[in-house]
Amino acid sequence: MSAREAVKPRSGGRSARRRAREYALQGLYQWLVGGHDVAAIEGHLMESEGFDKADVAHFREILHGATESADSLRAEFARFIDRDLKELSPVEHAILLIGAYELKHRLEIPYRVVINEAVELAKSFGGTEGFKYVNGVLDKVAAALRPDECGRGTEGGRRD
Repeated sequence: MSAREAVKPRSGGRSARRRAREYALQGLYQWLVGGHDVAAIEGHLMESEGFDKADVAHFREILHGATESADSLRAEFARFIDRDLKELSPVEHAILLIGAYELKHRLEIPYRVVINEAVELAKSFGGTEGFKYVNGVLDKVAAALRPDECGRGTEGGRRD
């Protein structure tokens, strides 16, 4: 199975930002599995059918931001995973990079939205139970990076 077949965005009534995340996931997957040049991945994905419906700026920011700061992003979630990084599936690894990037650098996006979007990516592209793993890890990353927003340890911080 090629990288393109492994993580191929599906069509449907998704937002431009969700589509951007799907294409960023595909690009990060190619980067993680094949070690391809990010600029080449970007160019290839931008020629994909349906890419015109994606938020191009958000796609570029996630793809380049996650690859350029991959080590620091991994440090944010590595302490919350129960296995070695190399044991993560490439799809889960890519989704965690996206989620950690948005939690750390896109503070205007509510943490619940970041986690929900990552969970949806995992449901669509990950393993059967991968979405639960992604949810648990990113919930802990959010609490560490955005304690005030998450309301940890403060009255009224209950999460439904």
